Amino acid sequence: MGDEFRLGDLHFTDISAVKEDLGKRFPGPSLYLVGTSRGTISAASLGARLDQRVTGVVLTSTMFRQTPRKSKEPGPGLSNFDFATIKIPLLSVHHVSDQCESTPYGDAARLADKYPLITVFGGTSPQSGPCDAFSQHGYFGKEPETVEQILNWMLKKPFEREVK
Repeated sequence: MGDEFRLGDLHFTDISAVKEDLGKRFPGPSLYLVGTSRGTISAASLGARLDQRVTGVVLTSTMFRQTPRKSKEPGPGLSNFDFATIKIPLLSVHHVSDQCESTPYGDAARLADKYPLITVFGGTSPQSGPCDAFSQHGYFGKEPETVEQILNWMLKKPFEREVK
């Protein structure tokens, strides 16, 4: 699934249908869009377009920058995305040592004055490439603590802005 598809009308139509079906089968519960890495392109784009039909958006290891042309999946990422188009609650989660070139921590930190940011520190030594799950990009060794704080935010409980 390319970036253009994730940002486009067909993806919006597909996910809108899924959202409507879930609403019929499970009326009442809150629905959050959660995206990690390339999935943040979908979550951000859909969060802006689905508006009040979902409760909030969680972006983890956000693809702020386009991927290089030499990448297996080149694309713009969210490099041209206007985060202000998301009118529902938005949480950003990022590891301070994320080494993936398309997901620099500094870009997440720049949005922290507008949207809450959970910053993750430490973890287990990487056992995969910098843009893969078994590295800081995937919160390797810090997964339970990170998920706990995301869940607290979703449940409107106090949450730690730093996971150490």
